[in-house]
Order: sequence, then structure tokens, then C-alpha cells
Amino acid sequence: MGHFTFEEMNLMCIYNTGTRAGLMESLTEMRGYLSPEETELMELTDSALHKLRAMTDAEFDSLELYPDFDE
Repeated sequence: MGHFTFEEMNLMCIYNTGTRAGLMESLTEMRGYLSPEETELMELTDSALHKLRAMTDAEFDSLELYPDFDE
């Protein structure tokens, strides 16, 4: 399972639907609305999607997708 960065985890918290497939669908849809100038967010989204595709649903279920406001 890929290790997610702090930024990837925050992005996934925002778009989390409760399932790995739903999250990947939400991120893919959001990516379609990005402008060409939003390269950093596009790269972050692509990185998170790549890692999500490589993991199993069981691995996804073990993630704690809650925003960490202390960091």
C-alpha cells in the first residue's frame, strides 16, 4: 500500500464518499474541473489516485480519513 502524504490525506478527507471506488470517482470528477494553471492540485490528485488504485478495499477501509486540524 502506498503511503499517502499529509496533503493527499487532506484531499481524500474532503472528497471521501466512504468507499475507495467512490473516492476515486469523486477525485476524477473534480480533476476534470481543474484549469491548466492548477498544476499542483492536478499532480496531488493524480498521485492520490495512483495510490488508491494500487490498494485494496480492505486497505482503504483501514485508513483514518478524518481531517487533522492540529498539523
